[in-house]
Amino acid sequence: MKLKSLFDGGVPVFLAPMAGVTDAPFRKTVNKFGATATVSEMVSCEALIRNSEKTFRRLTGESNIKIVQIMGSDPKCMAESAKINEDNGADIIDINMGCPVKKIVNNNSGSALLKNEKLAVTIAETVVKSVKIPVTLKMRLGWDNESKNFRSLAEQFEKVGIRMLSIHCRTRSQMYGGTADWSEISDLTEIIKIPYLVNGDIKNFNDVRVALKRSKANGVMIGRATLGKPWLLNQILQKINQGNDVPSPSLEQQYEILMQHFHDTLDFYGMEHGLRIFRKHFCWYSSGMSGASNFRDQINRSDNIKSIEKLVKDFYKNHH
Repeated sequence: MKLKSLFDGGVPVFLAPMAGVTDAPFRKTVNKFGATATVSEMVSCEALIRNSEKTFRRLTGESNIKIVQIMGSDPKCMAESAKINEDNGADIIDINMGCPVKKIVNNNSGSALLKNEKLAVTIAETVVKSVKIPVTLKMRLGWDNESKNFRSLAEQFEKVGIRMLSIHCRTRSQMYGGTADWSEISDLTEIIKIPYLVNGDIKNFNDVRVALKRSKANGVMIGRATLGKPWLLNQILQKINQGNDVPSPSLEQQYEILMQHFHDTLDFYGMEHGLRIFRKHFCWYSSGMSGASNFRDQINRSDNIKSIEKLVKDFYKNHH
């Protein structure tokens, strides 16, 4: 069973799904270094059922285990979407009940479901019953500080067959502000028997160590810290499980990684769309390097692939 195998190598380190970021080229880049698992961008169940080409493109480029995250507020639609993904080779279905973004919440999806426990549990149960593969779920602590209902929901999700939880340790009202409270979820070990991952504000190995201790979680899920550092998850995985210190790639290697990621993105989306999508990655890869601001400005003003390739080459050459 593929979900159980993710815990066989010690503490698992997952790449968190991030809309508009963890696309197939990014997951491919992360998987080259190694991570326990990467999760697709969230996919709208309605778009999947409409057979949206754009939606199906989000589901390619996986490693050995394919985890697809689905999002929606209609149990029947979510179940149908899960079945389509199963038929298309998904190994695990993940349900999104954590996204705090306004347009998702206004559609009664994502973290809006935390306000309606009955519907949330019905969706989980319906999806579990619709497929033979494991179903996992990503959530937050609750809608706001007055309604932290993750304990009650976790217990109900386990009862209807959810096999693993990932918990972002903020409420929806916090969005990405304030600090994720890892210790908040530590008593889940007394409430549920299924594994759970801690998520939110985990930027490096020390954060992982502290987050695991405070949350008593079985593993970690890391998102924003990997931007511009697709090698980070493997460094943490090696350190936490084998005690190995894996150095960051040299600047020369980082240049090669960036260019491969860039060309994978252009191949995947086409030149114009691929460049538009990749601009943010140029910002993330160059973050903290001297002259990065000027570099980003030049990149953002150019639409010529050859000119951009030269700008990137010169920028990294000047940092050797």
